[in-house]
Amino acid sequence: MTSPDNRSRRSVVTVCASGHPRSGHEQASQAWVARRLAELAGWEYAGAYDPANPPPLRPYFVPDDTLTAAQAARLGIVDEDDLFGGVVPHAFVASKVITHALPRECASIPEGWRSELGERLRPVVLDGFSVFCPQSAGLAGRELLARGGAIRLKPAQARGGNGQRRVDCPGTLDEALAALDRLELQEHGMVLEQDLVDATTCSVGQVRIAGMVLSYLGTQHQAPDREGLEVYTGSRLHVVAGDYAALEPVATDAMQRHALDCARRYDAAVEAVHPGFFASRRNYDVIAGHDAHGNWRCGVLEQSWRLGGASPAEIVALDALLSGRLAGARSPLPATRATIPRTSPRRRRRCTSAIRSHRVDRC
Repeated sequence: MTSPDNRSRRSVVTVCASGHPRSGHEQASQAWVARRLAELAGWEYAGAYDPANPPPLRPYFVPDDTLTAAQAARLGIVDEDDLFGGVVPHAFVASKVITHALPRECASIPEGWRSELGERLRPVVLDGFSVFCPQSAGLAGRELLARGGAIRLKPAQARGGNGQRRVDCPGTLDEALAALDRLELQEHGMVLEQDLVDATTCSVGQVRIAGMVLSYLGTQHQAPDREGLEVYTGSRLHVVAGDYAALEPVATDAMQRHALDCARRYDAAVEAVHPGFFASRRNYDVIAGHDAHGNWRCGVLEQSWRLGGASPAEIVALDALLSGRLAGARSPLPATRATIPRTSPRRRRRCTSAIRSHRVDRC
């Protein structure tokens, strides 16, 4: 891992790309990440981006969401060196709907959909379909239920497991589909996917900034929400300097090795099918568990190419690895563990407390 390349200084700015109202916690978290990235890269932090009053140096953007190619072009973003996040050719490419193919008889297909991606991803994901209309959802749901076991209905825009519903028979499927917002389904889509039991979710990811590259592999903590569904509450990550290949010594058991392989193949497939895609921040959620027939399964659930729940831990780990290099650490750098502990919902709303709770330990 090299020192930051600050020969061309930048102004690090935040930008709201999602168009949705954000809580004070979300805004503070975004600003904290941007400020720390500026410090680590030897750049300056310039606050929220204002196109009418641009910063003095070339901007480096920290958006709150994955950008479309059109959004990136308006901001002057040309490659991964210009932002902490990702750029996709179409908005739906940033959501979980790209993980699965469409049903055979699909009445609604978004512009820019590439059917070959679903075929490429089939070996590294669970059984499932992506849909954009109630009719297709009904057919896909019945086909999956007929294979045995419960399935999950996952709105494309939901994050952290929120908004999901578990169904185990055609009757509850029909009830769930009847409650859907048809316009939202048509615009954003939904995933129907087999449910696993005794499951563990892994995180595989990578961050690139100012000539520095780190990759990580770890497990997520989950807890039941008000409806009894498991939602994300924290992660423990093993972080190394270098690309995904540097994670191979860290993947010490079969589950971790499978998770790493699935994430790398998913990442490569998206790049091959969507050449306009690029990202400096990549995160893949990979689940491993047993299906209704007792078979062990492992597959990518979804991707994230934006500021995410693990981003503060990524920044803390980047600081630790960089500090080791500057202090004369031997090459290659030792792995680092970055932990986001499980916290109560009230505490998670308090950005300062959450940020202070990250800790980094040398392995």
